[in-house]
Amino acid sequence: MPKKPPQESPLYVKLPANAVEKLHRAAEALGVHKKDLVAGLVTKYVDPDSERGLDALTTLSQPRRFGDDAQPGVGWHSFQAYDPPEVMNVEQAADFLQVEPGIVIELAEAGRLPGRKLGAAWRFSRDALVAWLAQPESRR
Repeated sequence: MPKKPPQESPLYVKLPANAVEKLHRAAEALGVHKKDLVAGLVTKYVDPDSERGLDALTTLSQPRRFGDDAQPGVGWHSFQAYDPPEVMNVEQAADFLQVEPGIVIELAEAGRLPGRKLGAAWRFSRDALVAWLAQPESRR
C-alpha cells in the first residue's frame, strides 16, 4: 500500500513575545489549538501567488535586517561579495592572503612577496599576488 503524504508539516518560528501572547490568548478564548488558529489565518490571508496578495503581506511583514544588529535566523544567510582592489595596501593584501599584516611586510621586505615600496608604504598588485600564489613553493 503506498504511503500517504503527510497532512501536516512542522513549522518552527520565533515571534515577538507580544505576538506570542496575543496568539495564546486568542487560541485560549476560542478554545482552539494555536496551530489551527495559525493555519486558518494563513489559509485566509496569505496569497503568495498573486501581486495583490504579496502587496497585502508586505504591509504586515518586517523586512529582514542585515548588518551588525541583525539577528541570524534559520534559513537565510547574508553574503557580502569581496572584490579586492587592483592595487592593495598591506592590510588589504593581508586580508586577501588571509594572513597577518606583519607576515606580508616580512615577506615583502625579504623579496619573497611581489610588491613595491612607495616611500614608507608597501603596495601590492592583486594579479601579482594571485600569480605568486600559483607558483610552486620552490619558486617563491
